[in-house]
Amino acid sequence: MGEILVVNAGSSSIKVAVLGMDMARRATGMVSEIGGSGELRVGEARQPVAAADHGAAFAALLEALAGQGFGLDGFVAAGHRVVHGGRTLTRPLRINAAVIGEIEACVPLAPLHNPHNLSAIRALIDLAPDLPQVAVFDTAFHASNPDVALRYALPETEDRKGIRRYGFHGISYESLVERLPRLSGAPLPRRLLALHLGNGASLCAIRDGRSVATTMGYSPLDGLTMGTRTGGIDGNAVLRLAEEYGIEGAARLLNRQSGLLGLGGASDMRTLSLAGSAEARFAVEHFCYWAVRHAGSMIAAMGGIDGVAFTGGIGENDAHARGEIMRGLDWTGLMVDEEANGTGALRLNAAGSRVSAHIVPADEESQIAAETCRCLKIGDYV
Repeated sequence: MGEILVVNAGSSSIKVAVLGMDMARRATGMVSEIGGSGELRVGEARQPVAAADHGAAFAALLEALAGQGFGLDGFVAAGHRVVHGGRTLTRPLRINAAVIGEIEACVPLAPLHNPHNLSAIRALIDLAPDLPQVAVFDTAFHASNPDVALRYALPETEDRKGIRRYGFHGISYESLVERLPRLSGAPLPRRLLALHLGNGASLCAIRDGRSVATTMGYSPLDGLTMGTRTGGIDGNAVLRLAEEYGIEGAARLLNRQSGLLGLGGASDMRTLSLAGSAEARFAVEHFCYWAVRHAGSMIAAMGGIDGVAFTGGIGENDAHARGEIMRGLDWTGLMVDEEANGTGALRLNAAGSRVSAHIVPADEESQIAAETCRCLKIGDYV
């Protein structure tokens, strides 16, 4: 029946994946450093490219894909990762003029991401106006949080402006919920602590398959220590930084110069592990400590815990961080199988553990493709 084109337009890059109707990956590509001296990759092939904007980058990607045999006429649909859906965009939607208008209305909530998501959508409309497109929102999974979890203790006037918690990594968590039972061969734990740990990191409390709390808030800055983001920080400290550095300088410090980078001198956990310095060790300790501390909050929101699941680059590949976090949760009845954790096995808990623990490899592209098919009722999703 053809393939699904999955599009993920970031602030300075754009990534695509081609998936068959069986959700098998056929091809991948990306353009990095948009607006500068970037690189075009399709599969293993790489070449320099100078794309002035996201539209030019996307056009170059599509041309390269066509050269690999994946032309626009072979796609049955396109699915876009859209970072922010605000209050109202809480499920995948077929893109039309009204949906584009609603995504535009969310630009003030995600000024570094939604405009680029829209650029890719509009570019594809111009190139293939008859190709059905679907928007899949990274905030949507957390719309099931109770209002008491989403609302800041601000006057209603501010809440109406959209200043509230939204949460992110929702596509990753939705994928985890669907894939964990298939991987483990067991039902989804009723009270599941999910940890998406990478350069961006968050936790999610999932009860009966639905998000009831998460650590990220109004923006992806809140919550855990991350690669270059502070995680949670007192609002008055932010005001102090804004006074000293200005709004733009404070934003740069909080989002790009802090986290593991600010504490240990590197944003990559592997680099920190090899560095061996006191600062690097402290950065790793800080990351694990705050993951465990926030986990306690997520467990309280669920009223207990039955399972733990790790995903994301650190969650899937860093045995030390996983082990530290799981040992920090031993009070829940979680017992670690140290050998399984060391080898990165699917199941991480020891026999007799009251809490299960697993690794679920991240696969947001397949989730976006599947959601696109469900929305359009095509393939096996009719």
